[in-house]
Formats: sequence, structure tokens, C-alpha cells
Amino acid sequence: MSAELEDIHEECGIFGVWGHPDASRLTYFGLHALQHRGQESAGIAVNQKGVMRCHKDAGLVNDVFTPENLRALGQGNLAVAHVRYGTTGVNPRQNAQPIVVNHIKGRMALAHN
Repeated sequence: MSAELEDIHEECGIFGVWGHPDASRLTYFGLHALQHRGQESAGIAVNQKGVMRCHKDAGLVNDVFTPENLRALGQGNLAVAHVRYGTTGVNPRQNAQPIVVNHIKGRMALAHN
């Protein structure tokens, strides 16, 4: 194996959309394209007119996001998503992202690698 390939260590995938009227659908397709970066869990958080909705679970993108789950997220105009390649932790559902927190200034979603 070449030195360049030995340095490649793909871990997790993060995708986001800002300012598009159907951010949740675009984010779903982006997350699907990044599925190779993590097959342990998947999640999407969507902001629609100040209301944050999030769905995440253990499994592949197609399994986590049914048509009903995507409809429940709404369209939104911004979204962030994550697929996880676990390197620590034993519970993929508990470690699924994005993380949604309530803050004094409102809800916030965060996905990290």
C-alpha cells in the first residue's frame, strides 16, 4: 500500500445545508452520499422557522430515514446531518448525532467528528 493511502482514515461524515427551502431533503441526499463514512448511526436536525426538529437512530441512512420520518422533519431552510463511524462508545443509538441542546437563546444542533 502506498504512503498516501496509509494516511487516509475516513471517520464519520457531516453534511449541512443553509438557505434552501427544502434543506431536509437535500441533507438526506447528501448524507446518503456520505454513507461510506459511517454505517453505525445517522441523524438529521432541521430548523424550520425557528423550530428545531431532529431524528437520529442506529443504522444505515435508508433504514433510519423512512418517508414518514423525513416528512416529520419538515422542509426547513437549514439542516445539519451526521453519519457515525464509531471509534469509541458501545451504544450506537446513544452516540448518534447531531446533538440538540436547549440554550437560553434557543435550541442548537451540533454535529462533530
